[in-house]
Amino acid sequence: MTAQAILICYVALAILDLAWGILLTALNYRSVASHGGSVPEELSEKLSSEEAAKAAEYSKAKMRLSFVASPIMTAIVLAAAVLGLFGLLDRFFGGFVTDAYWRGALFLGALAVAQALIGSPVSLYATFSLERRFGFNTTKAKTWLLDRLKSALISAILGLPLLYLLYAFIDDAGSLWWLSAAAIFSVIDLCLSLIYPLVIAPLFNKFTPLPEGGLASRIAELAHRLDFKVSGIFVMDGSKRSRHSNAYFTGLGRVKRIVLFDTLVSQMSEDEVLAVLAHEIGHEKKRHVLKGTILSVVLSFLAFWVLDRFMGWGALYAAFGFAAPSKHALLLILALVSGPATFFLAPAFSAWSRKHEYEADAFAAGAAGADALASSLVRLNRENASNLWPHPWYSAWNYSHPTLRERLAAIRKASSG
Repeated sequence: MTAQAILICYVALAILDLAWGILLTALNYRSVASHGGSVPEELSEKLSSEEAAKAAEYSKAKMRLSFVASPIMTAIVLAAAVLGLFGLLDRFFGGFVTDAYWRGALFLGALAVAQALIGSPVSLYATFSLERRFGFNTTKAKTWLLDRLKSALISAILGLPLLYLLYAFIDDAGSLWWLSAAAIFSVIDLCLSLIYPLVIAPLFNKFTPLPEGGLASRIAELAHRLDFKVSGIFVMDGSKRSRHSNAYFTGLGRVKRIVLFDTLVSQMSEDEVLAVLAHEIGHEKKRHVLKGTILSVVLSFLAFWVLDRFMGWGALYAAFGFAAPSKHALLLILALVSGPATFFLAPAFSAWSRKHEYEADAFAAGAAGADALASSLVRLNRENASNLWPHPWYSAWNYSHPTLRERLAAIRKASSG
């Protein structure tokens, strides 16, 4: 295949990916608009018309932003590829940096900075206009900026050594370098899962042990009854950025932590908090975390194998404007191509995730009560103004969680059976 043919295929796939996403979003928008903020019949006693109207307007506002942002971002990337701007940037750094590693680090770092700058207007609008308009945003401009600076610093601290390690494997580990590299990077990924809640997460949020009392005692009793060992129960100051609420557990082995957003603790009853946590524990008990880890490892091995297969394909580099093959050029090309080339797999991954959510809901209903779980899901939907009328094609393609109505129907069916 010639360089021109490769570029044409990439552009066609990227446009197809964008067009399909816009079509699904348009269907979703029409679905929400056609119901005019009405309350589904089965939720008529649980949600008010004002809450349903807010959810509809919030959903439509986010979709309108997507209609603008997605084509612009895609157009920028495609223009850079077609005009050979990636190759020009590579040759610019090659003019004064001869070391392959540092040339790659500068090249990829410059692209990361460019991506952050280009994406900042959308992030600023979403945070300080859209989210604020609907009463969700509590982020200060200083916090927003510090978050991005911290993320960039962490990416550099972690990314530079990992890039060096990748180069070392490619150069010195022989023809099967990708096997050993995939194994080592998978281990590193697991180690980062252990380090994240202890070192990285506290750089962004404050985690305070849940005060002793009724809720802490009931959570401890639930964890003991379900044989779920944790190192602690913490409240995260999520309200410093948003009024959205959530709960999760993080870490592996003995460093698993239960984390509650302070917004969730203030919004929910104790029974509802327990139901939410039982759902998260259900993911662990049903081995969803283990299955996800295995899938991640498999995909990691596949990615390194693909990296090895395409490394010597000269036409691929030429298609994106590079004068010669290089490791950093291939990393960029695969990052650009992977999304458009695999977008059709999204519904399979979404369906797999939704299956896990149904299983975790069933576990939570048995552990904390179906009524409490249903009430917690309705409250989460209300407090987060989630879409009540998603188009079935859109949710099937994009939703990692079943819709509220689907989850409630499954809970009712399981409890009645």
